[in-house]
Amino acid sequence: MEQIWLFCVLLAFVASLVNAEVHFHEFIIQETPVKRLCRVHNSITVNGQFPGPPLEVRNGDSLVITAINKARYNISLHWHGIRQMRNPWADGPEYITQCPIKPGGSYSYRFNIEEQEGTLWWHAHSRWLRATVYGALIIRPPLSSPHYPFPVLPKREFTLLLGEWWDRNPMDVLNLAQFTGAAPNVSDAFTINGQPGDFYRCSSQETLRFLVGSGETVLLRVINSALNQELFFGVANHKLTVVAADASYTKPFTTNVIMLGPGQTTDVLLTADQPPAHYYMAAHAYNSANAPFDNTTTTAILQYKDAPCVTSKSQAGAIPAQLPGFNDTATAAAFTAQMKSPSKVEVPLEIEEDLFFTVGLGLFNCPTPNTQRCQGPNGTRFTASINNVSFVFPKRNSIMQAYYQGTPAGVFTTDFPPVPPTTFDYTGNVSRGLWQPTRGTKAYKLKYKSKVQVILQDTSIVTTENHPMHLHGYEFYVVGTGIGNFNANKDTPSFNLIDPPRRNTIGTPPGGWIAIRFVADNPGVWLMHCHLDSHILWGLAMVFLVENGEGHLQSVQSPPLDLPQC
Repeated sequence: MEQIWLFCVLLAFVASLVNAEVHFHEFIIQETPVKRLCRVHNSITVNGQFPGPPLEVRNGDSLVITAINKARYNISLHWHGIRQMRNPWADGPEYITQCPIKPGGSYSYRFNIEEQEGTLWWHAHSRWLRATVYGALIIRPPLSSPHYPFPVLPKREFTLLLGEWWDRNPMDVLNLAQFTGAAPNVSDAFTINGQPGDFYRCSSQETLRFLVGSGETVLLRVINSALNQELFFGVANHKLTVVAADASYTKPFTTNVIMLGPGQTTDVLLTADQPPAHYYMAAHAYNSANAPFDNTTTTAILQYKDAPCVTSKSQAGAIPAQLPGFNDTATAAAFTAQMKSPSKVEVPLEIEEDLFFTVGLGLFNCPTPNTQRCQGPNGTRFTASINNVSFVFPKRNSIMQAYYQGTPAGVFTTDFPPVPPTTFDYTGNVSRGLWQPTRGTKAYKLKYKSKVQVILQDTSIVTTENHPMHLHGYEFYVVGTGIGNFNANKDTPSFNLIDPPRRNTIGTPPGGWIAIRFVADNPGVWLMHCHLDSHILWGLAMVFLVENGEGHLQSVQSPPLDLPQC
């Protein structure tokens, strides 16, 4: 405990020298009665709040967040999009960079905000607990340069957390799916800041309203915190000007609708330039796969301050939002294609690690099909993989702890394949002999400061799908995308190496590919995974093990004394 106290004192002293702040928070993870859709559930929350408490800091600040687990499940917390330079111990994914916090235990996450500003978020990174354990993480510009680089400065701002709600314990939904091998039941509602909105039972009284003045420009910070669903979002009769995504500024562009995969954030400017009234803000599914999905719509209301009063039921007086069709991949792709950095950026050009990753679903055959444990398609069990390796989370130790301690045996290996073991027509009619991956806990080693390119290739095994791929500990440039199978000779010349967008989560086009580049300048163990939580637990994940460079400032820092043990 003395080491923790000294760390906090030192952090506060350093922060005072650079006009930054140290923010101390206590997160109590506990069961809380939450009523939605006419029923009360004992949901896992932070500090009794759903969604959890927002964190608001400035670029250059530091945070010390003490998580105290008073719930009945193991848990860990992830600060989605934070670089965590040399500090994987604060990243949070259970069994990757830490063992989970057991019931009755605690752990203090200590990290710095370094050269990042915009909209991020935090969430549980343990099984399906993030269904209700999540909140916003807003990083404002530093006091030395406090203004946003937007075409118009907003009068006010609103944070919109798009979520997913099950009318049962989400952990029971997960456990049933893991027992049967079938796909998990889809959600019963989507939510905006925890509220479903007017189109659900027992919900219209709590529909959220956001007040604006005529002529005002407001900033909407939109976060997709849903567990398993990409979402379209729009505001009735209003244009949205995109100015940032994943806490990186973008070249502004105007659109009627935005699409976000789970994990992604988008900042938009909205000008209240319509006749004073009540306008629906709405989100519903973008479903790119041949699979069941929640086809409901969540709403909130943008209410002009001088709008006439609505005395009847709210949905009778609000103007409806027009969203794309559920399977409108063309609109989703067109939106993503408009993302660019505001100006020229330094993209890695001389690639030293050229990796090709197939990402997609699969099926494990059962010795006895159609039993209680084999309720997937044709009596199989669902799985997923990257390069035919279905990732298995360790249980004896976290990968980062085993690596740091020099005891990887029985925890992980470093033989993750840089290319698929078999070349095939990835988006064509794939032989059933290629549908069953192998299981493993495999890492891919990267030398410090190596220049990395990863092609993420969707496959048609089971179904093509938009997989929102998130890389922990890094931001990357999205330099290219296309439909069909990636062809290096044909596709590489079309890469955008001038002003590609910088992201931390990006979707593979269904039946297509995406190309990302980054410099491996952050030593440690870093998870890359699909942010559809049903897929990560099926095995759509891998880890990069970035080796130390030279000296203290290029090496992973020592683990904190209160790091949980398995």
